[in-house]
Parts: sequence; structure tokens; C-alpha cells
Amino acid sequence: MAWKPDYITAEGLRSYLRIDDSADDVFLALWATTVSRNVDDFCGRQFGKVPLVEAREYATVYDRHQGCWVAEIDDVQSVASMIVLDENATELDTYTLGPVNALQKGKPYERIHLTTGGPVTISALWGWTNVPSAVPTGAYLQAARLAARRDSPFGISGSPSEQGEIRLLAQLDPDFRTSLKPLVRNWWAA
Repeated sequence: MAWKPDYITAEGLRSYLRIDDSADDVFLALWATTVSRNVDDFCGRQFGKVPLVEAREYATVYDRHQGCWVAEIDDVQSVASMIVLDENATELDTYTLGPVNALQKGKPYERIHLTTGGPVTISALWGWTNVPSAVPTGAYLQAARLAARRDSPFGISGSPSEQGEIRLLAQLDPDFRTSLKPLVRNWWAA
């Protein structure tokens, strides 16, 4: 899996929309990428994974309520190869990752709690081990909305003579938002 992958494919979208030919494959591929980035933007995170261990630097902030230094980090679920270095390149072995029980709940670690301050460099296999099932579900829902929008050039669907006219607002599909709401990342601040 790549970093910032497409969560659905043109072929999967063609099947979801019940399209029998390949005439629209260019649009389907564009929509798959577009809604994948909509997922990332809405959730405040992405659900891919880097292919190799990668070093990233983070600033720490002292949290007086927890009595420790805290750094918001990129999502990480694979911690077996994680190495944490302080600003002097000394390896730290006294830290905890949060939220507590993240992996048991199928979620990633989002922050690190340290006993010392200053910037830290963390080497890890960043990202999600598996894409949560709600992600492609939300992507298909939003892609279907894009497909419907194509047939309503002025953002209006239906017919005024049949009193079934509705305005397609420029917003995310409500079911997209509902399916992805549990995956939204709330960034921490001290």
C-alpha cells in the first residue's frame, strides 16, 4: 500500500455505479482519486502506509496537565521498528504512545509522551496497516454523488414540471460524512 493511495479503483467504481462499458473509465479514475483526497481532507489524515521505515522530525510541547512533553505525530500502527531520537541524536527509550489502547481498537498512535523536551526524530513505518472498511464505503458514496453531478450541469437534478427538482449543493455527501466520522482525527493542542 502506498502513502496517500486511491481507496477505490475505476473498475470498482464502474461496478458500484452499475456501468457496463469502459467509455467513462477516464472519469471514473479521476473521481476515484478525487474522492480519495476528499476522504483525507475530511478525516484530517490519510490511510496509506510508507513502504520503508522513514525518519520524521517533531516539535514537543509541555503539557502541564499530563506532566510531560508531548508531540503530535503522523499516524503509526507498526511500532516494532520505531526509533526515537532526541535533538542530540541520543536514542530515547522512555516514552509512551497515545492514545492508550489505540492498536487494540484498530486505530493508530497519534502522539508521543516524553520525559524531556526539544525536537525529536522518529523513525517508523508510518501509516495504517489496513485501510478501514468505512474508507472505501465513504469514497464510493461520494463518487456516486460526482457521477450524478455530471448529469446535472447547473447543479439541479430532476424536473420542475414533475415537482421533483432538487439542488445538488457543493458539499460532501451526508452518508459519506456519517460513515467516516469515527475516523476523523482531532488534532491535540496543549
